[in-house]
Amino acid sequence: MADLLFDDTDLAALYDAMNPGRDDFVFYRPLVMAADAVLDVGCGTGAMLHEARDAGHRGRLCGLDPAAGMLAQARRRADVEWVLGDLSSTTWSAEFDLVVMTGHAFQVLVEDAEIAAALAAIRRALRPGGRFAFETRNPAVRAWEAWDVEERPAVRDAEGAAVTMARQVTAPFDGRVVSFTHTFRSPAWDAPRISRSTLRFLDADDLARVLAAAGLEIEALYGDWDLSPLGAASPEIIVIARRPG
Repeated sequence: MADLLFDDTDLAALYDAMNPGRDDFVFYRPLVMAADAVLDVGCGTGAMLHEARDAGHRGRLCGLDPAAGMLAQARRRADVEWVLGDLSSTTWSAEFDLVVMTGHAFQVLVEDAEIAAALAAIRRALRPGGRFAFETRNPAVRAWEAWDVEERPAVRDAEGAAVTMARQVTAPFDGRVVSFTHTFRSPAWDAPRISRSTLRFLDADDLARVLAAAGLEIEALYGDWDLSPLGAASPEIIVIARRPG
């Protein structure tokens, strides 16, 4: 089940305004533009695929997301293929040159079985030689320690009402996952809207292990969006993997 901040139509409509300046899009854009057929897993509002189409991508662009609120935003554009669901519901076979997961979407795969099933579906969806590109936060940096009651500036909804968001950790890192809430408030609402989330943190060794088990080979690793090498203090673990063939 998708988190409320993605599934709620009102909150999904505010997502892009609350998350401006996407450095990950800058990194992924050349990969997307160079691929004939692209699958964006956890595509959200579809912003990256919208940008690719606007930039002249003429091939197949497909966005997959389990959150109805996000897909409602994405479907404002009809020049991209949109699918409501997750990887467990797909049957694609050797159809894509590139699969991407942006916005740390890979971290919503919490259980080992979920990760294995998702990676198997991604490998199946890729053509031989196709790439899978994604990122996860480096657990060594412990980014969640700065999330406690983190507040973002207010944005305006379609009616002009201010909406604020605060994030608070509810279950600190236990060596595997972190749980937290997003609390949204608006004077136009009777009560706050609270979204609850849990994210999995894997280090580079664990990522290499699960990718190898799925039959995917790591082609490149980066520690940040500027293509800097992965190190102990790198905020990100950015992976480009390949289906052999």
